[in-house]
Amino acid sequence: MAASPVVWVNGPIVVGAGPAGLSVAACLRERGVPSVVLDRADCVASLWQYGTYDRLRLHLPRHFCELPGMPFPDSYPEYPTKRQFISYLEAYAAHFGVHPRFNTSVTSARYDDDAGLWRVHAENGGVVTEYIGRWLVVATGENAEHVLPEIDGIKDFCGRVSHVSEYKSGAPYSGKHVIVVGCGNSGMEVCLDLCDHNALPAMVARDSVHVLPREILGVATFSVAVFLRRFLPLWLVDRTLVLLSWLLLGNLEKLGIRRPSRGPLELKNTRGRTPVLDIGALARIRSGDIQVVPGIRRFFCDGAELVDGRRVTADAVIMATGYHSNVPQWLKGCDFFTQEGYPRVPFPDGWKGQSGLYSVGFTRRGLSGVSLDAVKVAQDIAMAWNNQTATTC
Repeated sequence: MAASPVVWVNGPIVVGAGPAGLSVAACLRERGVPSVVLDRADCVASLWQYGTYDRLRLHLPRHFCELPGMPFPDSYPEYPTKRQFISYLEAYAAHFGVHPRFNTSVTSARYDDDAGLWRVHAENGGVVTEYIGRWLVVATGENAEHVLPEIDGIKDFCGRVSHVSEYKSGAPYSGKHVIVVGCGNSGMEVCLDLCDHNALPAMVARDSVHVLPREILGVATFSVAVFLRRFLPLWLVDRTLVLLSWLLLGNLEKLGIRRPSRGPLELKNTRGRTPVLDIGALARIRSGDIQVVPGIRRFFCDGAELVDGRRVTADAVIMATGYHSNVPQWLKGCDFFTQEGYPRVPFPDGWKGQSGLYSVGFTRRGLSGVSLDAVKVAQDIAMAWNNQTATTC
């Protein structure tokens, strides 16, 4: 039996070719440090390319979503489309000469104490290659795997059940009753898209959620929050945002949407729960085009029974139930990450572990957090790289 190929990496091994992996590889290259980027998919940013719906736009203004060293083109709108963002990422990789090794799925990564090196096993076309290097950068992100909750009776449902990552457009659902499980940004936007294609969505709002206007008096809500945060404590900014939202959007409990007791920024920072930025779904809820229902008790062949005893008819179910990290599945012998796949050390210090281990894209702060991590990681590795090079010379 032939031995597995072994590749010595003269620089960091980066796992993931999404925005996190691309940005750290670009920042490393700008500092003269080579790297090898591994990704299980066949393209950069595979979640954006394959796992998002057609109408998606960046939820924040573009200047909050730029990766280090390259702004968006001036021709792009304030909220770039999905296709524009993908084009930006492809141009970013080309500009910085980042060439990931695609279709290469990392199955395990472990630090070898005796050798003082990381050993990463990755499979491509049935061949397992061992990559060896001093540094390992985990850049697979917070959304590596989709979440499909177990709901009583779901196997008895006679229609199609899918995750929102499979949803592209509401066109196939025209004229159909659709249960959308989840009331986050994806759930609300999918319901809005279903309405635009003459479907009849019922959105399950089991949990409380913060819904904010995307803009406040013509200014992006996130920009308002960033500005206020310069002068005010977090709790006061949260209260201000909730008050402004109540004034602009009204009492959402009348629509079946409950606000959490903790503020939107606090929940985002501590639990990764992103507030919903309304782009038109609330108007369709008020008009009755989107029905808001509480949690589901169980499914039947033709619909579901709700926790309040009512029944709703459905031809299809879309699970807008989010994603989770997959780091614990392949990173072995290391307690830097929790069982949920997040660094144990909270932001802003969760980017660096022991023995040359780093993480990018786990800040719960979106693309701006990715950029912050990438710059810090690249600077730290470049310092060690330069010291090593000087010693070798």
